[in-house]
Amino acid sequence: MAEYKLTLEKRELTGKKLRTLREKGLIPSVVYGGKEPMLMASEYVATEKVLQKAGYHSPIDLDMAGKKQLVIAKNVHIDPVSRKIINIEFQAISANEVVEATTPVVVVNFEASEASKIYHFALTQAITELDVKAKPADLPKSLELDAASLKEVDDKLTIADIVLPKGVELADKELDAEQVVVSLYDPAAEAEKREAEAEGPTVEAADVPADNGTKPEAEATSEQA
Repeated sequence: MAEYKLTLEKRELTGKKLRTLREKGLIPSVVYGGKEPMLMASEYVATEKVLQKAGYHSPIDLDMAGKKQLVIAKNVHIDPVSRKIINIEFQAISANEVVEATTPVVVVNFEASEASKIYHFALTQAITELDVKAKPADLPKSLELDAASLKEVDDKLTIADIVLPKGVELADKELDAEQVVVSLYDPAAEAEKREAEAEGPTVEAADVPADNGTKPEAEATSEQA
């Protein structure tokens, strides 16, 4: 049984008529993976709360008009203006089958590292999520990357440094394990660099042309002549 649960109801409305559902505070959805896609809808606030916790990586128990179905959210469509959810695509899964899910990469223990405590370096995270494969019960909420060992500004952590939980593997077998996930930088050095760039190069008087296009010293020589 999944940790997250959501109740859906069947819907008849499609296309432009879905606006009516949304005005009533419902989110239209489609459940794929069965004999045929099922057109459903669910209450907006309850659905948003479940999706915020389950994301694309945790299974959800759906109650669809009394029918139980285990799913994973595969696509959540967001309105570009209102930023509200306008449609969801769920993938029906079985508790015994291996499924693929997009899982966040979370950096832990950086505060305990010498890079943070002594040198006050900061982190740049290049990869924030990875696709993994596992049975629904084994799907992790996140992939943890331990940064406690970081020290020098050139130190980095790669995909190979991520310890996968038991029963979990990366979905992309061709993924380069040496891809950098986390690297360090010195905020103080970056600030100094920005200040120097903002000040610009120092301009000497001799390098400034006069109104007639000649340099000041050239004008002085001309006058003396």
